[in-house]
Amino acid sequence: MNRKLIGTVLFILIAATLVVAGNVRGAEGEGRSGGSTQAFRAHENVLLDLWEDGTTAFGVYVPTEAQLAQAAATPRGGGGRGARGAQGARGGRGRGQRPPAVYTADIGRQLAENPLYDYAFLNLEGNYSFDAVTAIVEGLRSPTAVGRKALLVRIPSLDSAGPELTMERVQEIFDAGADGVVMPHVRNLEEAETLVGFFRDATGGDIWSPQNPGGEKVGMLMLEDPEVVDQLDEIIALGNYSVLACGIGSMGGAIRGMMENFPESVRGIAASGAARALNMTILDAATEAGMADMITANSGNVERQVEEGFLALLMSGGGADDAIRLGLAAAGRPVPETPEAEAEPEQ
Repeated sequence: MNRKLIGTVLFILIAATLVVAGNVRGAEGEGRSGGSTQAFRAHENVLLDLWEDGTTAFGVYVPTEAQLAQAAATPRGGGGRGARGAQGARGGRGRGQRPPAVYTADIGRQLAENPLYDYAFLNLEGNYSFDAVTAIVEGLRSPTAVGRKALLVRIPSLDSAGPELTMERVQEIFDAGADGVVMPHVRNLEEAETLVGFFRDATGGDIWSPQNPGGEKVGMLMLEDPEVVDQLDEIIALGNYSVLACGIGSMGGAIRGMMENFPESVRGIAASGAARALNMTILDAATEAGMADMITANSGNVERQVEEGFLALLMSGGGADDAIRLGLAAAGRPVPETPEAEAEPEQ
């Protein structure tokens, strides 16, 4: 299919998906928002109890040491202090050369002590470091932790690292005590099938999924290219993994590149709308299959995304805790107090 035709098809997809999405999710929402009793058993991994109950989990990007230092030096009105005020490490941002990402056990400890977080998301896609994994695992399991936080680790794609190195990384991450592995840029059904096999082999079959509700580990696939959505039904049918998500930023960028013949004034809007439509298509498919879907969120959209049915919302930056408070309330969950929330505002 040529690029011009793909662009036209994507416009049709936007219209069709957005027209029906509300009705589809309206029918499904009743089953997810009401909650249910745990069908199998309570899990050590808190995410799994929440997801089995149709309840949204909330987490944050793990900040680097440099981001924590910057946050600590920022007045509270300008972004907060400690892990709460840090910008999560997502890669590819800012100008100039960034300092190497350093992760320490103390960073994990600070995240573990925040009662708002269900999970921490360690992004090592751009620069994999096993030392970072072990440091954050150590910190999250601190005796001062408030509850048990799950750790999800995103690593380089199968295409960029190759199958042998990818399997080695998946194995060592689970062996180190992390709760899940996130695979970005899954390009086709063949790659998805390979990665599901890696998840299975690395955990001895302990991946939580609709087919294996007794599993304790999380395997997550990210679809970030529009062409792979053509194989969505087959990727869903693989089963035996936990989360299917759309990398909506990368998806929008890929679609924008396809629209080179469109006027510049409409390319951004069209690409954003198409990525949003594909994101909701993936959400609906994951929901119907009984899997979770994850997306980034902030104070401006977290309540809507809870209502739409995303079961994992990921925050970053100084407003992360405030966004999670809004999300917890929208999900009907208790909102724990934190020292920052209890303190009087500084004048």
